[in-house]
Amino acid sequence: MTHPLTNHPLLSTIIPELTQDFQRIDGLVKSNLVRVIQAMSVHRVGVHHFQATTGYGHGDQGREVLEQVFAQVMGAEMALVRPQFFSGTHAIACTLYGVLRPGDELLSVAGAPYDTLEPVLGMRESGGGSLQDFGITYRQLDLTPDGGIDWAKLPQVINSKTRVAFIQRSCGYSWRPSLTIAELAKVIHRVKCVNPQVICVVDNCYGEFAEVQEPTMVGADLIAGSLIKNPGGTIAPCGGYVAGKKAYVKLAANRLNAPGIGVEAGASLGFNRLFFQGLFLAPQMVGEALKSGLLLAATFSKLDYPVQPNVNAPRTDTIQAIQFGDPERLTRFCRALQRLSPVGSYLDPVPAPMPGYESQLVMAGGTFIDGSTSEFSADGPLRPPYIVFCQGGTTWLHWLWALEQLLPELEPNPHT
Repeated sequence: MTHPLTNHPLLSTIIPELTQDFQRIDGLVKSNLVRVIQAMSVHRVGVHHFQATTGYGHGDQGREVLEQVFAQVMGAEMALVRPQFFSGTHAIACTLYGVLRPGDELLSVAGAPYDTLEPVLGMRESGGGSLQDFGITYRQLDLTPDGGIDWAKLPQVINSKTRVAFIQRSCGYSWRPSLTIAELAKVIHRVKCVNPQVICVVDNCYGEFAEVQEPTMVGADLIAGSLIKNPGGTIAPCGGYVAGKKAYVKLAANRLNAPGIGVEAGASLGFNRLFFQGLFLAPQMVGEALKSGLLLAATFSKLDYPVQPNVNAPRTDTIQAIQFGDPERLTRFCRALQRLSPVGSYLDPVPAPMPGYESQLVMAGGTFIDGSTSEFSADGPLRPPYIVFCQGGTTWLHWLWALEQLLPELEPNPHT
């Protein structure tokens, strides 16, 4: 039998199996949407907040109210939401440069960080102004063989020099489960029990609105991320954010701008309406991405490809990983997705170097916002075990249609 939404036999069996999961996601979307609307109501958002400022941007009322709304939504004392952040890595870097000083140590408690942060830490490059160049040391607590936090060793690795405990919420380009809010709360609690002065910083990219709480609601001192991912609702054209304790957010603002200027300047340049509207749309767009991930996980599991997370695992971000085990199969998948994109469907992705990444990448990104991973996109590094990371989906029906086109070209995993 076929399903009203598809004639494909495999997909027709999968969609009914996901009904309860989709209903659960709708409940999550509603909860997060209400939180956003209530914050906008409390801060009396009006059309006058959409006006643009230029130059120094002094007295930008829209920018100030946007940041108050964002802080309330994130459960934070303060937020910095600016178009001048051009990526999540930029926002995270400003956060780390803001709170760390020479002689301090940054401890990554969830294994190695995402590729683009390695040059910031000085792991791959030196002499260009990395944290290492300023006398800030780096250590990491490796994950356990199953990809989890090493709970036994965590209290032992914190020492008197540890100033920042850095926690990457998403799997990044690693084959591991992303961290749930409950796990983040447990990490933060254990760190603070050893040394309450350690600043817990969470890379929140891909995680916003994937659960009913954010890391700042469970003890994180700072979170940072990109507006062309989840919180921009697929319409923010640029930007990033930092949120958390007021004193630390101000330090991050000093690095983005300059000491003495901090949060007081920065023209909104006409982006305020898109940022407000993107935040309003974000819970729904994240819900669509979560549904897309579930559909992909269920489909490729039936074809015997390893997936992360699987259908029954908790979802705490919008990333769905599929392990192809072969560079050519990974590349073909990305090329097929590019052909099925609304923008740039005529392009042919090929593996190539990317700034900040150690390996060559192949990327399918036919998105309306350049580089937006909250839309229909997928990419992967050309290194074993050749994993593709699908990060978004403006509507899960786009992924459904794409799978209808892709499945005839995909054979079951030949390695099983």
